[in-house]
Amino acid sequence: MRKSIVIVLHFIFWACYIILIAIVLGVYYRDNPGASNPEFRVENALRNIFLFAFAPSIVVFYLFYFILFPKYLQQENFVRAVAYGLLMCVATAIVSYIVHRYFIETGRVLDMDEGGKNGRSTAVRTIMVTTIIELICGTAALVMKGFITWFDEIKLKALLKEKNYEMEMALIKSQLDPHLLFNTINNIDALILKDQVEASNYLNKLSDIMRFMLYETKADKILLSREIEYIEKYIALHKIRTANTEYVHFAVTGIIGSKMVAPMIFIPFIENAFKHVNNKKVKNAISIDIFIREHNIQLICENKYDPKFSVKQADSGLGNELIEKRLNLIYPGKHTLEIEKKDDLYSVNLTIING
Repeated sequence: MRKSIVIVLHFIFWACYIILIAIVLGVYYRDNPGASNPEFRVENALRNIFLFAFAPSIVVFYLFYFILFPKYLQQENFVRAVAYGLLMCVATAIVSYIVHRYFIETGRVLDMDEGGKNGRSTAVRTIMVTTIIELICGTAALVMKGFITWFDEIKLKALLKEKNYEMEMALIKSQLDPHLLFNTINNIDALILKDQVEASNYLNKLSDIMRFMLYETKADKILLSREIEYIEKYIALHKIRTANTEYVHFAVTGIIGSKMVAPMIFIPFIENAFKHVNNKKVKNAISIDIFIREHNIQLICENKYDPKFSVKQADSGLGNELIEKRLNLIYPGKHTLEIEKKDDLYSVNLTIING
């Protein structure tokens, strides 16, 4: 909690405390015949209020606030907290009475007799009343300190959760990035010797991909149209070293409009499909379909694979665990993911709700 707000809370408490004392004393003096006695002096009353109600309360309040709460109560040492709390209140009340009785000249204010049995009785009564007032103030201090501590802990937990989320997202993205570049640079290098114009075209695509990864992935959400452009360029780079460009089927159905998605949300599945496809000579060995509807976006990505050599495709690359973790972070309760392996076909069905 901001320091200025804490100061305001303390100011409000003491203002309310002073008003409460004024009301109580006003009622007391109104109903007490001694208030009209000539021996009654206002300065004596104010002095006694300060000695028995205000000064001890301030001392106890801040002893509870700065020492008792953090050192004992917060550490769940309740027995010591209660014992030391009572000791602080009684000791402060006794000191207040001693200061008043032996170091300050007083009149007969608030029926305070100077000696004898009545004097001892008055002393005990005064100390008890002062102790009760201090206990009330001390309890208020614990409540205030507890509230401020609770508020700060809530704020800190929220901040830690946010930072943890940012760190997890950065980690996931940093693990994603290298996989998009492993083979493409070598492929373009080989193409330069055959067709410089085409190689230049692919270099531009690679440049766009790197720019996308460096800048646009920093955003929480991007336009779906930009994500699809990225996928198209990614697919194009994978087609460099194959004569059969029809081994990849990619289609987008529906109106893209201004829909937003998390950057690189589909790429892990597409990347795994390219990594594990076993026969690039077959038409539609990889099939990628994106369906855009009013309330959801669906990706269906399928690839043919050889079960003998790609038994653990689901655990390759980033792996299902990391992919699902990212989905749970970005779309908690707003996505469905189905992964199925049947015969020689590996299928991923991802639906993002309200995408």
